[in-house]
Amino acid sequence: MYLYTKFVSQILFPLQEKLKGHVTMDIKRRLGESQWLSHDRIKEIQQEKLTRFLFDIYESNQFYRHIFENFDIEPVDFKNADVLSKIPLLDKKVIREHSKDFLSDNSNNAKFLSTSGSSGQPLKFAVGNERVSHDVAAKWRATNWWGVELGEKEAVIWGSNIELSGQGLVKNIRDLLFRTKLFPAQKLDKAGIASLFNGLQQYQPSMMYGYPSILTLIAEHAKTHQLVFKPGALKVIFCTAEKLYEHQRAIIEEVFQAPVANGYGSRDAGFIAHECPFGNLHISEEDIIVEVLDDHGQPCSDGMIGNLVVTNLTTRDFPMLRYQTGDLAATKSGKCQCGRNLKMLAEVVGRSNDVLTASNGASVHGAYIGNIIREDEAICHFQLIQEQPLAFTLNIVCYPNTTILEPVLIDKLTTVLGQDISIHIEVMSEIPSEQTGKYKYIINKCQ
Repeated sequence: MYLYTKFVSQILFPLQEKLKGHVTMDIKRRLGESQWLSHDRIKEIQQEKLTRFLFDIYESNQFYRHIFENFDIEPVDFKNADVLSKIPLLDKKVIREHSKDFLSDNSNNAKFLSTSGSSGQPLKFAVGNERVSHDVAAKWRATNWWGVELGEKEAVIWGSNIELSGQGLVKNIRDLLFRTKLFPAQKLDKAGIASLFNGLQQYQPSMMYGYPSILTLIAEHAKTHQLVFKPGALKVIFCTAEKLYEHQRAIIEEVFQAPVANGYGSRDAGFIAHECPFGNLHISEEDIIVEVLDDHGQPCSDGMIGNLVVTNLTTRDFPMLRYQTGDLAATKSGKCQCGRNLKMLAEVVGRSNDVLTASNGASVHGAYIGNIIREDEAICHFQLIQEQPLAFTLNIVCYPNTTILEPVLIDKLTTVLGQDISIHIEVMSEIPSEQTGKYKYIINKCQ
């Protein structure tokens, strides 16, 4: 199939992008070159793009014209290195309140999309050809890091109605030509999970792409039933849309016999960062400015967890400028062994409601709690919900013919969360996913 892959990557895909009015191929070529530049040069490119971006939205966007005027920011200031810190932070509430003013004057080709609403009310926003071209180019640059080319078999395991509802005749034909196969993952009972594993086994993709929680369910099914996934064809498994936990990475890699690559991005903020084969999460710095800020809006040092704020320099149609993603993260210093000089994220901790609050007010992240719960070998799946400041519900699915050590588990959790909390344990046959198809291991209803 080498000739067909070459046909897709060099003829079919460029033709598709040209017909769509995208400049993806030129951007991908530039990104392939810029990733090897010195970090100082990458920052210079970023600053140059930021200056042009600010000039453009000053001229075309009513909302930001008013912002710049109200905060005494003049066009002459756009070239200053500290100009970004003078611009107020943006959140979903502000976008909803000023939605009519957020679309720029020259945005004839922009299309409105919506987030899944997994953190509350869905957000409507617009994306233009520039944003789409850069997202696609950045995705394929990261895919190439793992030795995968356009036209190789791709399996997409997806549970969100947003993606699944976008399937039509034209999309189906396109997927067939590009050898992308969608595996709907909405029915996650035992039969549905078994069907997904069997379908993937039969398809034998070069890469897989999906939620880590769903891929974990499939891997656990295979391990429980001693099923072996045929090795060789699969080069990499891309996980996205949720926090990837280490226990998930371990079982997915064990069952599918291929490395897992973590990706971080969102429909509203764009393609932000992707993991390279050396295990580092590289930011798409040429187009994305990432800030990690403390609760007072001040920059966090490398390694310090803070609120993740993103400026996407390809969103002139609907500016995402200092946009608060609602996620917690930390940056990382140093140079990656892969040789790329793109800034790295040390970790994306997850959304703020992935953090529980102990009775003494201390924050306890879900990944730490998850490690405690999984020490009980009877537990297959779990979901811990902080219903009230001192009241928790722990939903558990056990492996067949096992029993949890309930007193021991409660003692471990109260040691961390507070001796004065109450934990109600509910043993279930399955834990339902959200409407988006995602699974939430930790839910804090008090935030």
